[in-house]
Amino acid sequence: MDVESLLKYGLSIAQKSGASYAEGRYQADQGEGLMLKNGVPELASHFNNAGISFRVLVDGALGFAATNKISKKEISKVIDMAIKSAKAASFLFKDKVGLSEEEPKEDKVVIKPRIKFENVDQESMIELLREADSVALESAGKHEAKLVGRIFFVRSWTTEKRIITTDGINVYSFIPRVTFSFYLTALGLNKLASQRFAEKGESGGWEAIEKLDVVHMMKNEGETLGKLVTQAKSPPKDKLDVVLGSEVVGIVCHESSGHPGEMDRILGREAAQAGESYLTKDSLGKVVGSNVVNVVDDPTIPHSFGFYLYDDEGVKARKRYLIKEGKINEFLQNRETAFVTGTKSNGAARASQYNREPIVRMANTYMEPGDYKFDELLEDIKFGIYIKNFTEWNIDDRRFNQRYVGLESYIIENGELKDMVRNPVIEMTTIGLFSSVDAVGSDLDFWAATCGKGDPMQGVPVWTGGPSIRLRNVNLGG
Repeated sequence: MDVESLLKYGLSIAQKSGASYAEGRYQADQGEGLMLKNGVPELASHFNNAGISFRVLVDGALGFAATNKISKKEISKVIDMAIKSAKAASFLFKDKVGLSEEEPKEDKVVIKPRIKFENVDQESMIELLREADSVALESAGKHEAKLVGRIFFVRSWTTEKRIITTDGINVYSFIPRVTFSFYLTALGLNKLASQRFAEKGESGGWEAIEKLDVVHMMKNEGETLGKLVTQAKSPPKDKLDVVLGSEVVGIVCHESSGHPGEMDRILGREAAQAGESYLTKDSLGKVVGSNVVNVVDDPTIPHSFGFYLYDDEGVKARKRYLIKEGKINEFLQNRETAFVTGTKSNGAARASQYNREPIVRMANTYMEPGDYKFDELLEDIKFGIYIKNFTEWNIDDRRFNQRYVGLESYIIENGELKDMVRNPVIEMTTIGLFSSVDAVGSDLDFWAATCGKGDPMQGVPVWTGGPSIRLRNVNLGG
């Protein structure tokens, strides 16, 4: 019996056993990775993880169970477990669980890589990473700095899903993803050290790695780290104008808009696991930034790392404006939270593996670009700081107080970039930061990441990004 028939078989048993709603999901994740550490190939990893899960609604409670043994006999056991867990949980709830009504959909989404990862031999991959390693070393060495730690990692995996529900949803998807990530630690003759980590990734095949030009990227990264540990000066500690680069803007939007906008967090479900939110379910329309701030979460961007067209409840995905013209516009929701708020799901339910329940998650969270060219962001700043990327960030569990430590950063003087400075620090509230934005650049870039949430922990692929932005009159430390 094929997967689709097995899922339908399980749904039939669930309904006969008293479930008012049931959802079956088959998910298979398969991939491989290759690591080069300090010039030596150290890791070649392969994984294959597949199974079926069912979620049922019984007596106002949800039950969930999963198995990697795909057979009719095993599915009967899993349904029985899910039904029993829902019935046991129903006695604990004062307010019964419900799910929003959503439009039935039948669809198929298949992303075809131009160059399959498995068709690229490992020797070619290792040669590429060695070349990247070599140019990074050479670039840092020109500034009398050593890269004492160097890790490069390429990986690829495919995710195949079939989701069927008792209310008419039947969607299939197949999405391949690839990433390139690196860790570099630089040490100067003065014993100053600096560290850099970043990741780039897309949905697609090896062609995405080729497009990155990782050798050129590592030449620039090595040179930057070399300068940082040998030439960078201490940053000013004052109230001044600050320009933030795309990488910093991306982490700000992810942590300070995406996470606090997750409705399960707002309702308290995440409080004991990942924290709370400074927002409430009545915060729609709340002013949290200037009118040039627009923060979006959009799973439907072609080739994006967090790409999907249907979430893991089978709801059609769409672009979500979390902050629009400085005001809270929309929350991230699944069918359970939408039922509580009397709205519709906006397709934000995701599960990392077959044996994890779908919970409210981000996909590709970023600030929408504006009209300013980069030079125009700088031109009327008499004295300020440009923070291109970061080396460290911290945020409280309500996503309100935060701290960002810059990596590649420069003095801005009379509209021009001058001396490099070391580790400028911004400490602000979420509202303080977004309210300080007076100009948004027209450039736009994205960075890959794995967003963690839930218990057991679920890591899902996301993009963070945005344009360069200008903040006025910000307290800077260092």
